[in-house]
Amino acid sequence: MADFMNLMKQASQLQSKMQELQAELDTIEVEGASGGGMVTVRLTAKGEMKGIKVDDSLLKPSEKEILEDLLVTAHADARRKAEDVMQDKMKALTGGLPLPPGMKLF
Repeated sequence: MADFMNLMKQASQLQSKMQELQAELDTIEVEGASGGGMVTVRLTAKGEMKGIKVDDSLLKPSEKEILEDLLVTAHADARRKAEDVMQDKMKALTGGLPLPPGMKLF
């Protein structure tokens, strides 16, 4: 029984550390650039898009905000689809067993 209690304590500690890591990943941001810095994309470490910047010389200035909004929306849609594919693959790997509630793969 002592081994089981020790195992439960370790599992609780691991869960706490994972929650701390998840919170930390929300605060870390990275920036990618292309076109010599003419286009930049800002993401959290978890892959959530925080912003996009496009140099005015790449498009009509009056349409710049529309393009930026469309890129953010397209990224969100792709991310949702990627999560669905990953969950489907995990179900196949685990023999169809669903993931525990709240468990995310990335």
